[in-house]
Amino acid sequence: MSRNQDLVDRIQESLKEREVPAWLFYGFHDLDPTAYRILRFPESVHATRRWFYLVPAEGEPRKLVHRIESGQLDHLPGSKDVYLPWPELREKLKALLHGAGRVAMQYSPNNEIPYLSKVDAGTVELIRGLGAEVFSSGDLVQLFEAVWTDGQLEQHRVTARQLTETVRETFELAERRLRGGEPIGELEIRDAILARFQQLGLEADHPPIVGINEHSGNPHYAPSAATDRTLRQGDFLLIDLWAKPRTPEAVYADITWTAFFGAQPDQEIRKVFEVVRDARDRGVQFLNERLGQGHRVEGWEVDDAVRGVIERAGYGPWFSHRTGHNLSREVHGNGVHFDNLESHDTRQVIPGIACTIEPGIYLDRFGVRSEVNVFVHPDSAEVTTPPQRELLVLPAEGA
Repeated sequence: MSRNQDLVDRIQESLKEREVPAWLFYGFHDLDPTAYRILRFPESVHATRRWFYLVPAEGEPRKLVHRIESGQLDHLPGSKDVYLPWPELREKLKALLHGAGRVAMQYSPNNEIPYLSKVDAGTVELIRGLGAEVFSSGDLVQLFEAVWTDGQLEQHRVTARQLTETVRETFELAERRLRGGEPIGELEIRDAILARFQQLGLEADHPPIVGINEHSGNPHYAPSAATDRTLRQGDFLLIDLWAKPRTPEAVYADITWTAFFGAQPDQEIRKVFEVVRDARDRGVQFLNERLGQGHRVEGWEVDDAVRGVIERAGYGPWFSHRTGHNLSREVHGNGVHFDNLESHDTRQVIPGIACTIEPGIYLDRFGVRSEVNVFVHPDSAEVTTPPQRELLVLPAEGA
């Protein structure tokens, strides 16, 4: 078997299953990292000239490369053609596209899914001008970028337990400090989590979110020396943490929990927590209903199901982000997101992927988010992170 023939066989099998005539990959500098990763480019690649790689559903793949970088696609099977002047590029690209008719590319109509749109508008115009119809490769990309192996799923389950233990230990640390009259602030809480990650061999692309009171009402609050708040009796605390092992091909887990420090939170805090929790659980229920019936599910539909719970409770304007994002080797992966707010994600929720479900309500004096991870099986969705069922109430005073 030639180099990476197994990859091409998988791509062609996927194209046939979805009745897609061809997938056209295009590269120039680092415009489309998705293409480089799917096509297993070496990390040292430095593409300063345009290249094209057409994988048809049937038949031999075809390459088009620049003369001074003619070896750019040599790690992939298929015939090769070389161009130099730009008129020759157009002529040979037209020949490469001959018979394809429709080609999938990393493109999203109207940029509805910006995470996917990696091919520039001019290149799409060029391909269309040469007689080929361009449509989105979104569902194809998922198969090669977002579907987990059995080993990754098991690793994720372990990481999920580690994160849950870490967040519980962190709340207990904060309670002990309050009980002992020792101040503890957002930055110290954040650093305690990072120290625990170090002990567990975990890493993250960004430090966790630790927000007290009104800071928890900012979905992407980042503690700093200028904003650091000290935890006191009667305070509300949100912790959002995500991590993966420092090993090749490891995937993320990502959770958010909340707690109130005092004898009794007020009625509004309890109510908002319960609305958010019920919205989160509705997302899981919706997935299980649809998958169990064998229906196609798209990302925007999950967002609508979750958002509907919050809107009916009267908090719609305060749910200011999508319901969830794909999880993979990046915390925001290249698979479907549960989103009909920031984008209209029409990608299919397919078996083998994982996503977060993390609705939130963000008010002026506090904000609640409750986040679980779900792994999609052919007919069900598995909640892989232990869910927070009730608001943690930590009456440190007098304990």
